[in-house]
Amino acid sequence: MESNGHKKDYKILTFKINGELREEDIAVLDDIFKKFKEEDITYNINKNNFNLLLNSLDFETFKSCVFNTKSSCVSDHILMLLNDIISGIDSIKSYGLKGKKRIYVGYNKERKVRDRKEKEKNRSQYYYAKENNFTKLNNPLPDTYINKIICGDSLLVLKDIPDNSIDLIFTSPPYNFGLGYKSNEDAHYWENYFNKLFSIFDECIRVLKYGGRIIVNIQPLFSDYIPGHHIISNYFITKKMIWKGEILWEKNNYNCKYTAWGSWKSPSNPYLKYTWEFLEIFCKGSLKKEGKKEHIDITDYEFKKWVIARWSISPARNMKDYNHPAMFPEELAERVLKLFSFQNDIILDPFNGVGTTTFVAKKLNRRYLGIDISEDYCNKALKRLDT
Repeated sequence: MESNGHKKDYKILTFKINGELREEDIAVLDDIFKKFKEEDITYNINKNNFNLLLNSLDFETFKSCVFNTKSSCVSDHILMLLNDIISGIDSIKSYGLKGKKRIYVGYNKERKVRDRKEKEKNRSQYYYAKENNFTKLNNPLPDTYINKIICGDSLLVLKDIPDNSIDLIFTSPPYNFGLGYKSNEDAHYWENYFNKLFSIFDECIRVLKYGGRIIVNIQPLFSDYIPGHHIISNYFITKKMIWKGEILWEKNNYNCKYTAWGSWKSPSNPYLKYTWEFLEIFCKGSLKKEGKKEHIDITDYEFKKWVIARWSISPARNMKDYNHPAMFPEELAERVLKLFSFQNDIILDPFNGVGTTTFVAKKLNRRYLGIDISEDYCNKALKRLDT
């Protein structure tokens, strides 16, 4: 297979045809390609060369069409050609994404910034995280903490864990630590809540490796007008952590089933509805995380799709099975772990609940440590690991 690069609005791939194609073979090709728009994908044949002209393509649908065709009675020549076409398209690693389509032409025609590195330096990139006192020396995590579920107060458990020994922390903090709460003491309640939470986050920062990431899934309490995602992000910034980004987890209108509009048809006090949660992402000391190439398990398709920071994922459907009111779905954890960690990394969830993070970590060949104060949840998390 030879690639002739770009020509007009197509990327052209050329394949050698072994033998002569029959009229029946041409009919098979036409039957496949007529299912797709000519401006997206087409072909021509020049002597013994098959030229594939690619602009954009739903590759999974195309593969299905080809495999369905291969199951019918076709010649060996066309089977070889179809195999070459699928392999050739799949070998193209540089493309954009638009919906389900891979975009092969024009996706990277963005304005290039000259002297980008120098300009970033002049802008004082992440100035707020400079002059931190993080050590670059990482430490091993003792075996007593590897692949474990520990029932206990996260603040106390974390204090015994060595500095710089965890690769990635993914968690969703609870809204209630069992703190006393009365309707006329809500200010004190939230002060106590954040004080407790930030004490735990201090320990999380300490145990995180240099270059490690902490990712917090948080849904602000919109009805109480408490922007938890901003409060938490501001706290990490004061601790010299680098804000790597924010992912919007779109839950597909899940939270808009109610009809509380506040001041109905009036600017007086309209209540806004939200169908999403946030993932706030912070790094310790460096945006770059060290890892071995052979421990990368994210595919090119997943990478291109997931770096677009709006993830459309339905909420967990099995919360009743675990009697847990606020589980995030396994797919959310899978994307986080594959995009931000390597295989064999150590993943920590200090609010592990019924163990979605640790379950997914084990499934994806990561090491894990889950901590939760609920004995019932810890037992469920352990049982889940055996499934």
